[in-house]
Amino acid sequence: MSYVPHVVAWNLTRRCNLECAHCYISAGPGERATAELDTATCRRIVDELLAENPAPLLILSGGEPLLREDLTEIARYASERGATVVVGTNGTLLTDVRIAALQDAGVRGVAVSVDSLRPSYHDNFRHGRGSLADTQGALARLRERRLDFIIQTTATKGNRAELERLVAWSAEQGAVAFNCYFLVPTGRGAGLSDLPPAEYEAVLADLARWQRDYRGTMLVRSKCAPHFMRHVHAADPESPVLNYETRCPCGTQYCRITPDGKLTPCPYLPEVAGDLSRQSFGEIWREAPLFRQLREGTLGGKCGVCEYRALCGGCRARAFATTGDVLAADPSCTYEPRVGAPLVEPQRAVTYGAEFRRALGWSPAALARLERIPSFVRGVVMQRVEEYARRHGGREVTLELLSEVRSALPVDFSKRRPFFTEADG
Repeated sequence: MSYVPHVVAWNLTRRCNLECAHCYISAGPGERATAELDTATCRRIVDELLAENPAPLLILSGGEPLLREDLTEIARYASERGATVVVGTNGTLLTDVRIAALQDAGVRGVAVSVDSLRPSYHDNFRHGRGSLADTQGALARLRERRLDFIIQTTATKGNRAELERLVAWSAEQGAVAFNCYFLVPTGRGAGLSDLPPAEYEAVLADLARWQRDYRGTMLVRSKCAPHFMRHVHAADPESPVLNYETRCPCGTQYCRITPDGKLTPCPYLPEVAGDLSRQSFGEIWREAPLFRQLREGTLGGKCGVCEYRALCGGCRARAFATTGDVLAADPSCTYEPRVGAPLVEPQRAVTYGAEFRRALGWSPAALARLERIPSFVRGVVMQRVEEYARRHGGREVTLELLSEVRSALPVDFSKRRPFFTEADG
């Protein structure tokens, strides 16, 4: 695995208009902006990130990032310099004016949280009366403005029976992906009762089935539960989900920046790898002992002997939250490794984050379009494009061929705004 920061989550603020029960940084209305990085520092960090990877996926989140007056300024600065910028929000503040401003700043998509279609549950879980209705209204505006969006749900005892309906509803709304998060006991989430491990397995089996059922319409994925890969490998070996190269990507292809400038392996693993007020992003990413431990260390417990350790490896954040050891076994997994079983390796020659050496010619216009695709998916897209070209007798990849191949992606973007549409020039 190449250790490139392909995806960076940035919690720009702890301020929030809601006070969600599971918030990993305990954001809320009582927080203040005093400890937040100023705009100039944010620009400097963007420059340092782009020096390590000129085409990352940058997730601007919070708290509620729309409470930062300079959100669009930061987004524009990053997007104009090559980053693919998306925003993670609770959705309640997404007015037409705000959506237009995000688009004008180059934001390519929005992740919106919906934890139930029952106002009594969603509004109570997020401590905001009317928040579900506000978020549903925002989704209608996102569709009208043709800005791609993801629906994110945290699986709990309270909405477990509703997950299938939430997936179907998300597809009906036009979401490009449904992300099912699993609780990590950190922040306010430490006070919540989690699903038992057996129920994790049941939900992951459901998600593995749904990701197959919705293929071509919407991606269905788990978050903070890498053992999803074991289920997909068994149930759907042709799934594009298996293009992900895991163990858990935190600290290897993914990291998080806190509101006050600390760098951690992921949002749910609060152990600090370095301080961006004293060190550059590149110095921390390349040299921090915590990152090196995650990249080079040996997994402990049953994760360390499991035949799925290359494909899964367990959630490092949950291991840390429950044991204080980032390499310990993930306690949410019930699977017992088979003694003497051969190691299960990723089945894809080219995985997300991997480089791909071109075998066909690419027109200058096609190469220019390619540069706008985030680095972590670029190799997979290139491979798929060249395979499509060969099947159809092509010897050169052109803009026209890129348009044709859209339907071969995990989501058929032919009626959406994909990374390479004609409207993007």
